Order: sequence, then structure tokens, then C-alpha cells
Amino acid sequence: MGIIMYLVDFIINIDKHLIDIIQVFDLWSYAILFLIIFVETGMVIFPFLPGDSLLFASGAFAAAGAFNIVLLIFVFFTAAVLGDTVNYHIGKMCGRSISPESLIGRVINKDKLEKAELFFNKHGGKTIVIARFIPFIRTFAPFVAGASRMNYRYFIAYNIGGAAIWVLVCTIAGYLFGNLPIVQKNFSAFLLGIIFVSLLPALIGYLKSKFNQLKSTH
Repeated sequence: MGIIMYLVDFIINIDKHLIDIIQVFDLWSYAILFLIIFVETGMVIFPFLPGDSLLFASGAFAAAGAFNIVLLIFVFFTAAVLGDTVNYHIGKMCGRSISPESLIGRVINKDKLEKAELFFNKHGGKTIVIARFIPFIRTFAPFVAGASRMNYRYFIAYNIGGAAIWVLVCTIAGYLFGNLPIVQKNFSAFLLGIIFVSLLPALIGYLKSKFNQLKSTH
């Protein structure tokens, strides 16, 4: 419970935690930011780590001179590409052998893997690009892509393209707008707004599936 509360506090007050990281670790702060994004995108059991909000907040700090914006974008881009790549290979190696009783197995079972394979074959790598902007799904998408044996050449191309778009949009948005007075005064609320907007597509999809299930039973 203590870890969960700390993560919630880290996400809500990410600006304050970034200040602490910068003051304590200086240039090593880039390595810490790399690690957070790498783990969030690369380890399927850590979908709750901050992604969009961290990129935005770091961009705002770059505008204030705490980070070099070019180096920051490079660090985030590299972490995002490598994270999804590792996640893909984890899914490819063990995705179909995960126990149905495990936490991951309950979320991603055999039937869902087969449906995901058909979906990836039909829609291609745009799934990976879109998933970049949706928390939780961002972490599961490359795992499912690997488990469903999505063609790796297509995956890596869309992985790179999706990472570039995601990192540039979120980080540059923070760089341009993060230090506006209205944003600074309501920084935590603004970051929560980013998370909420990011979750909307997944929420709408969930509600649609529930609505369709109710229709089919009547």
C-alpha cells in the first residue's frame, strides 16, 4: 500500500519530485528519466508508472533551463523504443505460456491473443502508434504484439514512429506551455487532466463493449 501511495503522490506532484531528482542527481537525472520510461513501456507489470505526464513536466523543466531539450527528447525517444522492443520480445517468448491464473494471464488470455493477432494482421502497426497515447494500453500493446507474432519489421518501424510522435508531442507541449502562469499555478491539476484525457479512448472503448454485451443479451 505504501508503494502505491508513493506512486500516486509521484504522479500528482511530479513537478516537486522532479525538482528533488534534479537537485540530488544533476546530470544523472537523465538516466533516472530514461529508466522510468523504459520500465513503463518495457515491463508489462509496471503500466502504472507516469508516461505522458512525465514527458510534459520534463519539457516544462527544460524550458526553465533544468534540462537540455534536445538531449531530453533523445533520452525519452531511446527509452520508449527500447522499452517497447523488450516488451515485444518478452511477449514473443512467454506470452502464450503465461498461466491463466496469473495477473497477466487474467488480462491477456489465449483467446485475446488470438484476437489480437487477427487485429494486428488487419490493422497493422498503427495499433502501436495509437497505444503510445493511452496509459496501461501503452504497456500491454507491444507485449500482445509479440505474443501474437506480429511481424517484427512492421513492429519496429511503427515502434520508432510511434515513439517519435509521442515523445515530441508530449515533451514539446510541456516545453511550450508548461511554464505559462495558469499552468504553473495549477500544475498538478493540469497533469491529472492529461492523464484523464489519455484514458478517455480506453474508457470509451470499455463502455462501448459493455453496451454491446448488454444489447446482445436482449
